Amino acid sequence: MPYESNFDEIYNFVAQKFEGENEYLQAVREVLHDIIPIYNANESYKRDDIVRRLCFPERVIYFTVSWMNSSGDIEVNQGWRVQHNSAMGPYKGGLRFHPTVNLSVLKFLAFEQCFKNALTGLPMGGGKGGADFNPKGRSDRDIMLFCQAFMRELQRHIGANTDVPAGDINVGAREIGYLYGEYRRLNNKFEGVLTGKGLEFGGSYVRTEATGFGLIYFLDAVCKQHNTDIEGKNIVVSGAGNVALHAALKATQKGAKVISLSNSRGTLYKQDGFDEPAIKFAIAEHAKSNNILTDLADKGIGDWKKGKTPWHLTCDIALPCATQNELDKDDALTLVNNGCNMVLEGANMPCTDEAQDVFKDKALVYVPGKASNAGGVALSGLEMSQNAMFSQRNADTLDEQLQNIMLSIHERCVEEGKDTANNYIDYMKGANIAAFRRLADAIVAQGV
Repeated sequence: MPYESNFDEIYNFVAQKFEGENEYLQAVREVLHDIIPIYNANESYKRDDIVRRLCFPERVIYFTVSWMNSSGDIEVNQGWRVQHNSAMGPYKGGLRFHPTVNLSVLKFLAFEQCFKNALTGLPMGGGKGGADFNPKGRSDRDIMLFCQAFMRELQRHIGANTDVPAGDINVGAREIGYLYGEYRRLNNKFEGVLTGKGLEFGGSYVRTEATGFGLIYFLDAVCKQHNTDIEGKNIVVSGAGNVALHAALKATQKGAKVISLSNSRGTLYKQDGFDEPAIKFAIAEHAKSNNILTDLADKGIGDWKKGKTPWHLTCDIALPCATQNELDKDDALTLVNNGCNMVLEGANMPCTDEAQDVFKDKALVYVPGKASNAGGVALSGLEMSQNAMFSQRNADTLDEQLQNIMLSIHERCVEEGKDTANNYIDYMKGANIAAFRRLADAIVAQGV
């Protein structure tokens, strides 16, 4: 039976190869819808089978992490590094430590990372990695011992000009420090093999804040594009980690009213918005707290709504900053009915396909994470360049560079996603096409 289009042919080919990898197939399907017309219109892309090549990781590394914890017991975890595409530079993407980590999740993240990194304009390929290790409730020593064991395997496959991991969920400055220390001891090299390092050993100012701040810089550009302003807007934010808290801080500094923060256990709601001191307290203490949001509630800062998500709240703007597929079709319909008119992703693919369809059908401004949360990897790229020159730029310079990169990404999305006939900007389409052109041109130029 012939396929109706090469979209069907390519997607079904990928789906058969990676059956059951739902997150990965969701990410691929989402991108294919937008890039297939561009692919079909370019003979060199078709000649070199660019789309199919982009849908397959160049390398998937699996390893077992056997380690002895501080009690003297042996534990066994699984580790991965997905090196998806290096046409534009060294593989670049975070490491995630979480019990839900599996190959499908990491492949989707690595695939998305290629497009995100291409949008920044910096010379970076795409990758992702991690382990099914759960650091929650662990002692500092156990976390150090696991990081060292993990790096003993990973170090064979990374390098400053090969693959440069960063942090992600449950991999922050502490974990990056332990990982980097082990790499340096094993290889006798001081090089920019990881980003997100401490300032004392090659790290960069603004790196911790970059994803959250970048999200708000992008939001600022979106508001201006639509003849409005961030000041005075009611914003709901999901999440209570680095991205969510720094996005909340920057939005508040720009005059917006952030009325929610959340985690897997519930939502903290404050009708008149969180102030800067409350958000800065959460930033300083969240890594040490079992639940920073209930800590705030105990101080009389907001109302704790156990088991609730923030999507039922009346708002102008929604910023999902927690995890993939956290916002579904019903949530999307609720946001629309409550007057929300902009949704920008702070996490990676936090909106389901069905939720995205609702936003497009209702002509909401919807921006995918590959564009709006690219600030973190943009700053990582700037950290890499500082490491290569054995230099360190000041915070103001880096913040200005971050703003310029986010504005540039916004311009690329508008250029490729503008639907003049309907007076609508499809940011998803714009981001996918703009990134695809850069990736495809790099691959074609280097031959098969």
